[in-house]
Amino acid sequence: MANKSTQNGFDMARLGLIDEWMHRNIEIGRYTGCSVLVARNGEIAHLSCAGLSSVERQFFYGRDTIVRIKSMTKMITTVGFMMLVERGLIHLDAPLSAILPEFDTCHALVDGAKRIDQVEPVAPPTLHQLLTHTSGMTYGFNPGVLAEHYANIGLDFGPTTGGTEAVCKRVAEQPLAFRPGTSWEYSIGVDVIGRLIEVIDGRPLDQYLEEEVFVPLGMADTGFEVPHGKVHRFADCYTKTAEDPLVCTDRGESSPYLEGQARTFSGGGGLVSTLDDYFKFGEMIRNFGRYDGGMLLSPRTVDFMRRNHLKGEISSMGPSSFAEMPMDGMGFGLGGAVVLDPARTRTVGSIGDYGWGGLASTNFWTDPVQHLTCIFFTQLIPSSSYPSRAELKALVHAALID
Repeated sequence: MANKSTQNGFDMARLGLIDEWMHRNIEIGRYTGCSVLVARNGEIAHLSCAGLSSVERQFFYGRDTIVRIKSMTKMITTVGFMMLVERGLIHLDAPLSAILPEFDTCHALVDGAKRIDQVEPVAPPTLHQLLTHTSGMTYGFNPGVLAEHYANIGLDFGPTTGGTEAVCKRVAEQPLAFRPGTSWEYSIGVDVIGRLIEVIDGRPLDQYLEEEVFVPLGMADTGFEVPHGKVHRFADCYTKTAEDPLVCTDRGESSPYLEGQARTFSGGGGLVSTLDDYFKFGEMIRNFGRYDGGMLLSPRTVDFMRRNHLKGEISSMGPSSFAEMPMDGMGFGLGGAVVLDPARTRTVGSIGDYGWGGLASTNFWTDPVQHLTCIFFTQLIPSSSYPSRAELKALVHAALID
């Protein structure tokens, strides 16, 4: 007789501590609500939802709640791009200027620059450097001269910023933070990759991902917009400030993500999705490109994506931490981070863990040793507010007994 206290290698009582952790986070005011999915060998071992997706509307978090996955978009866009690489339409060492001529003449800030005009000429970044955040591009929320400049001129790929093509042309007018390939800095590089998909394939990014990724995988609730008929399932997004830990800054019923609003398709952070949809995508990654009935990418390509593409740890090329994630013991593949040494990350895990999170505190990883797919959804900006990713990972591994 099967032992009901264990299932698929999990101690079910220990796995149940995830629920206590979720409710505690809500009770102490970290989040209004959240949801978790933990699967092993493709079988869901734990799925739970707690709290409210909208305090104002009194909507509860559910399995079908739609959330802004922010930078978890990057892995999906990277998969879409690698499909073009597999078709021989482009290669990773190609310079960005080969596809977008506006990047033909590039400059980077000189070492120690204090002003945005202290630059030197450099070669255009390669597509591989865009995918690995070594291109010299940045984000407006990063520290540094270029990041501050991005913030000052409002340079980002938000849904209402005027179109992916127009934003990329603005990016081309700015210097790079450093000579491409010499440092690691989290960036809009994958947003630019999204524009490359459009130019190479000929379809808008939303149409390309819908037809090439979402339809094959059955991801019916994933896209750059929320249809009007699904607004009741769309969570509000909150921001932690010094004055209030839960300020609603993007209401679901009036969000720029609603149908008909999006003008820019952010390949780096613009998608919305649900637990079940992202689980389908995550299982495709865990199964090295295969899914029920087909194959998006070859196993060799996904294995290539999951390897460390840097010279060493991220911390050897850039920050010692990013958001709440330590960069010691971490490498970076294509689309996400890769664990090189769990001990140096100071979080229990496996060598080869591969995944990434989003600005609204969402998180995803797959574990090739324990055959795990894990997803955490909530809607709180910034993702550095609380150490939820490390806490959840510890809970999952504490429940693994076989």
